[in-house]
Amino acid sequence: MGAVESTEGEREPLLVPFQPATNTQPLSSRVYGRRWFVLTMFSLLGFMQGLVWNTWGPIQISAKHVFEFSSTDIAVLVMWGPVGYLPWLLFMWLMDKKGLRASLLLSAFFMVLGAALRSVPLKDLYYRRWMIHGGQLLNGLAGPTIMSAGPLLSTTWFAPDQRATATAIASLIGYLGSACAFLIGPLAVPAPNGTVGSTVYWNQNRIGDRIQFVLYAEAGMIAALFVAVLFYFPSRPPIPPSVAAASQRLSYRSSICRLLSNMRFLMIALAYSVPTGVVAGWAGVLDMILTPAKVSQVDAGWIGFWSIVGGCVFGVAMARFADYIRGMLKLILVLMFAGASLAATWFTLTCLTRLTHLPSTAATLYTSCILVGIFINSSVPIFLELFIETVYPVPEGITCGVVTFLSNLFTGLLLFCLTFYFTAWLRTHI
Repeated sequence: MGAVESTEGEREPLLVPFQPATNTQPLSSRVYGRRWFVLTMFSLLGFMQGLVWNTWGPIQISAKHVFEFSSTDIAVLVMWGPVGYLPWLLFMWLMDKKGLRASLLLSAFFMVLGAALRSVPLKDLYYRRWMIHGGQLLNGLAGPTIMSAGPLLSTTWFAPDQRATATAIASLIGYLGSACAFLIGPLAVPAPNGTVGSTVYWNQNRIGDRIQFVLYAEAGMIAALFVAVLFYFPSRPPIPPSVAAASQRLSYRSSICRLLSNMRFLMIALAYSVPTGVVAGWAGVLDMILTPAKVSQVDAGWIGFWSIVGGCVFGVAMARFADYIRGMLKLILVLMFAGASLAATWFTLTCLTRLTHLPSTAATLYTSCILVGIFINSSVPIFLELFIETVYPVPEGITCGVVTFLSNLFTGLLLFCLTFYFTAWLRTHI
């Protein structure tokens, strides 16, 4: 039997590898200039939400003088922010199913309603206090979207080499709002001078008028932002800025299950939520905490202002650095937390001057408080980027919603303890 040469058709393989059609177009991406306008509107809403949340802590002495607030009232007014975060699952579902526009509109509506409620000039102080508490709660209900949607916005609108920077701006601008409350409150609202007779009555009217002016101004700015978002704030651009922005993500239920079963994510979330939550609650009542140390309302305001502003500036700079070096997020966070631990220890030892005999001066209080704020607040955008990389393809809004809920949980626990335990201590020492 002789060998016969095979034909060309017989030499063709039976199983050929799949080749994609050459006439299909590659996935296109485009970055729009309007992304900065969208980021600006979102950031301004975050700024106002933080400003309203921190209205009463920096002027707590004046508020007590005019509205007859107690130390418990001041702590509860700050605590409405974490309490408003309780329905966070509803806001995360709305963000996932209806997009960022619907969730942001609802949050902005709550902010407008809350700011208007606080501004009603009732003469009856009992009902006026209830209106102020209700307005603070409504402002707190805007927190789940404002605090957790920054990474979603940056991924949806920005290119990968700008994402960390956009996340830092959107996430830290709310902290800047609370920092400006430390500056605006004491400068716009004078503190009572403690005199007697007709002078007290005149001061009370003047202080009340200045507080009312601040409330009206904040309500007007929030209303203008709500109108701007209503007329123009798209959920997403026509063409995504990157392949990651266009990729398919997990469903809402699958995302929650994935996050709660991911032990690495839960450990990082715990490392994020405990320090940021405690420092946020601590900053909200910083004036009340520093009063036993003989720190005035204005000085406490400047301390809080520079600690948060320093964290925002340093956080944006570190986020810009992380855009270029993606593999050093863990090292950056370790160094930040080491610095925060040293600064917090310094502040504690300075306050315990009766035991440590360390000098308690304005310079030491300023420096230690500012360093704590810088190291903790600047870690927020780095943490958010680390979360997104850890649990991809879970949607960014759901991921950040979970971790910001945990952060607010620890903020609420701190303020709860301050309200029902330390307030009694303050009454006996102030």
